[in-house]
Amino acid sequence: MNLVKLFFKSIFYLVVLLAILAIGAGGVTYHVYSEDLPDVNALRDTQYQVPLRVYDREGGLIAEFGEKRRIPLSVDQVPELIEKAFLAAEDDRFYEHPGVDLQGLFRAGFELLRTGHKGQGGSTITMQVARNFFLSSEKTYSRKFREILLAIKIERELTKRQILELYLNKIYLGNRAYGIGAAASIYYNKPLDELTPAEAAMLAGLPKAPSRFNPVVNPERAKIRRDYILGRMKSLGWLDAA
Repeated sequence: MNLVKLFFKSIFYLVVLLAILAIGAGGVTYHVYSEDLPDVNALRDTQYQVPLRVYDREGGLIAEFGEKRRIPLSVDQVPELIEKAFLAAEDDRFYEHPGVDLQGLFRAGFELLRTGHKGQGGSTITMQVARNFFLSSEKTYSRKFREILLAIKIERELTKRQILELYLNKIYLGNRAYGIGAAASIYYNKPLDELTPAEAAMLAGLPKAPSRFNPVVNPERAKIRRDYILGRMKSLGWLDAA
């Protein structure tokens, strides 16, 4: 990585950390910069785009029309195994942080300084919800900062379970699958409650890079990612409990 670019990215992480500390100290920074943020209350009434499905008289699916495949689910329909797999892969401190994980940002910044590459821990699940519902995919510092402020705002308005439900229904998992319900059907032709730990970990590996870790297109890479997540689940004490 270019040294100048590395320097500015490292400075950005430092500024973000200081801003978050300021927000936590008094909320002044948050109120100053959050006035022009979207209204996150709209997330409470989210309507997901689903394909048009045609069934026969017996209820069998004949055809499906639409670019996105999605089977919306409530968070209560998500088995603990699936939840733990995605938390292990994306945000194991989800229930502990206020939308932004200072430990994760510090770890990512340190890894950037040490190797020139951003390590795990930069984006929480709440930050991904903010990005997926409200922001563009452009890679700029201003967008990242808005993402952080939006994540804090979302955490103030919604419960953790509501946020997790939004995330699990919105994420893109490759092969036109949006959300975990569609992904389980497309990759394994199973409902969520029939997935094995290995299958759950395979799906949990997809948000990071849906094409690179696609088990159909890149099975070897997908298995490496799957095994990493299974290892994370085990080290967190979640695999046996799930």
